[in-house]
Amino acid sequence: MTDATAAAAAPEDKPAENLIEVRGLLSQFGDRTIHENLDLDLKRGEVLGVVGGSGAGKTVLLNTIIGLKEPEGGSVKVLGYDRATLTDDQAADIEKRTGILFQQGALFSSLTVLENVAAPLVEHTKLPKSVMYELAELKIAMVGLKPEHHHLKPAELSGGMKKRAGLARALALDPELVFLDEPTAGLDPIGAAAFDELIRQLADDLGLSVFMITHDLDSLYAICDEVAVLADKRVVEKATVQELERSDHPWIKEYFLGPRGRAAHGSDRASARSEPEMSK
Repeated sequence: MTDATAAAAAPEDKPAENLIEVRGLLSQFGDRTIHENLDLDLKRGEVLGVVGGSGAGKTVLLNTIIGLKEPEGGSVKVLGYDRATLTDDQAADIEKRTGILFQQGALFSSLTVLENVAAPLVEHTKLPKSVMYELAELKIAMVGLKPEHHHLKPAELSGGMKKRAGLARALALDPELVFLDEPTAGLDPIGAAAFDELIRQLADDLGLSVFMITHDLDSLYAICDEVAVLADKRVVEKATVQELERSDHPWIKEYFLGPRGRAAHGSDRASARSEPEMSK
């Protein structure tokens, strides 16, 4: 085979597919503008952290992307679908291919852990009930919960266990894209480190793409490929944490290099935080 033939046969290097594309987003509540001309992409296979100060609109952005809020302007595409023109079938396809972990877990209080995790299977599949529960049991084991937790109600779970159960439910349909809203909020440092390690491992093992809102610097350093910073009503930078440490933007400098930032980004911080995971 000649060099020319080999070059023609070789696959082209293509840019990573965007699973989320936000362009020119305008978000408002009455006279108050939250986002203006906001652009953001999430590439397939990427673990993206989203940070910003109080009132920067992190949750508003999440709710807009997942369809809980209509934008006042701009466009939002998820898995190639434009949210402004979704058909019912397209909306159902997005639901089946995405999973969401809300900050407090959002478990159904009257259902057991097993029933909560099986709920998406009940809604979106026609599998026999026994198969649904077998799949739910696999997802529960995948997030580190044990068989004795299957029949507990949310009120009987610790904060960390609720988050793991919520994550198992988010993974029930084997999604391509997972949204996480402050996944380590309320957890002690060891529990938060273990949850970070779990997210990174699942993302790698399952090929997940992850959109994660967080205020936790340790999470950013431990598991994120890139971080999008919300400030001035838009995404002011999207880069690795190492690149953001060199940013000249005032809020980014304070966040990453301020007193708490300096403590969080020491050279051995990420590895030190993940060490307790095996002893949980």
